[in-house]
Amino acid sequence: MQLSNKQKQFLKALAHKLKPVVLLGSNGLTEGVLAEIDSALTTHELIKVKIPSSDRELKSQITETIALNTQATLVQAIGNIAVYYRANEESKIELPR
Repeated sequence: MQLSNKQKQFLKALAHKLKPVVLLGSNGLTEGVLAEIDSALTTHELIKVKIPSSDRELKSQITETIALNTQATLVQAIGNIAVYYRANEESKIELPR
């Protein structure tokens, strides 16, 4: 799903007050973590994921892998936090045009 800049700004504003729903542990990105992220996206549509790693390339790979495996859109990645959005059939969040 492609988001316009206006839509991304809207989602960033909504995500600002959110706490990370999923925290990656020492095992990294596992099937169980991906399933938990998928479940959280189904429930909330907009989530934050905390990726504790000092390696930028590894963080980039993890954020891309999460987006691909969950069919979610990466809205923003700052520091150790990544924000993902995936629209549901019963949308809770109405995006601006």
